Amino acid sequence: MVTPRCVRKCSLCFRRRAPLPGSLGMLRAARGGVRLLLPARGGGAAEGRGGPVPGLAPGLAPAPPARVCLSPQRCLQRRLLQQAPPPAARPAVGRWLLACSGAVAGAVVLGGVTRLTESGLSMVDWHLVKEMKPPRTQQEWEAEFQKYQQFPEFKILNHDMTLTEFKFIWYMEYSHRMWGRVVGLAYILPAAYFWKKGWLSRPMKGCVLALCGLVCFQGLLGWYMVKSGLEEKPDSYDIPRVSQYRLAAHLGSALVLYSASLWTGLSLLLPRHKLPETHQLLRLRQYAHGTTALIFLTALSGAFVAGLDAGLVYNSFPKMGERWIPDDLLAFSPMLRNIFENPTTVQFDHRILGIASVTAVTALFLFSRKIPLPRRTRMAVTSLLAVACMQVGLGISTLLLYVPTPLAATHQSGSLALLSVSLWLMSELRRVPK
Repeated sequence: MVTPRCVRKCSLCFRRRAPLPGSLGMLRAARGGVRLLLPARGGGAAEGRGGPVPGLAPGLAPAPPARVCLSPQRCLQRRLLQQAPPPAARPAVGRWLLACSGAVAGAVVLGGVTRLTESGLSMVDWHLVKEMKPPRTQQEWEAEFQKYQQFPEFKILNHDMTLTEFKFIWYMEYSHRMWGRVVGLAYILPAAYFWKKGWLSRPMKGCVLALCGLVCFQGLLGWYMVKSGLEEKPDSYDIPRVSQYRLAAHLGSALVLYSASLWTGLSLLLPRHKLPETHQLLRLRQYAHGTTALIFLTALSGAFVAGLDAGLVYNSFPKMGERWIPDDLLAFSPMLRNIFENPTTVQFDHRILGIASVTAVTALFLFSRKIPLPRRTRMAVTSLLAVACMQVGLGISTLLLYVPTPLAATHQSGSLALLSVSLWLMSELRRVPK
């Protein structure tokens, strides 16, 4: 007997039927109109429901009823439902990813404060487990302070620093590193739990693996950045600081991790709006994507401003000094070096990107007024404009007041808030899959 493939491999929707008499029995599927030709078992007809069937040899048991899959499509649907995560998995995984994005945001803000207080080079060693225990006795603190005294930051910048002052900057860097370890555990441990429980679909497993790998890479990249500030540079008379390239890479990877976690969490928690796919909606979606990319680039350029202390070069607005375009904008040679190494050019670029970002957000808000949008989407657009205006105000105030640490840290936090609201708007404008 030849059994259809879905009958051989699926046992979810079998129905039992009495065999039909004759050498060949014809069964019609309840759905799909599929005809299956099945030979009768036992060489003849089996006993039916109404009594003995003629032609059946005495003493022979009737053939077991044939098992027939009435709908291959139903088999496939039930098999997929059986393999899918339980209904409670999506909100649980979504809330976990939102919590992880919040932890990453805390690490970014704490790292910015560490940079503003010039505390990042106070810990000259990196150990995954050993450095988790801070110094406790006076001898341990003096030994840690002696190690710090062997590196350029103490010799050039902090040669008159006391042990009490060293403890402050050491604890700042220690807090940042320990928070990074908490972020790593917040990703890896729940990911292993959800994986074991079967709450992750196949695409989500790949996404979770990528996020956990990025967390580990972020920690290694942080130490690679710190090493650049501990190196001896005999030919340089500049203040010892980490490389602005490595600082930008460290911040950029943190922003990617934050954005990916927040986007995935919002995608799992917020239902998609069934919006009509009009030409105006398509343009609004494209504008939202472009505005988010511009906001991300502006936040990344802030890493070069922080790495070069470019916020202390020209503390006036809207002009830079007495000019709209300063004289030393292209002072370095070759010209491409100015974009990443000239503090004047770095500040000028950050200003232009900031103005372009708030202009793009304003244009996006005005264009969205012409399109009927759901209440939650309209709230996201309005919030984006409000946060953008607040961020511009914080940036100008930070510049005019010569970069005070609390205001500068608030400005950096505002960049994360602006990026978050733009990602929320993108999530509201997602296309409903067909």
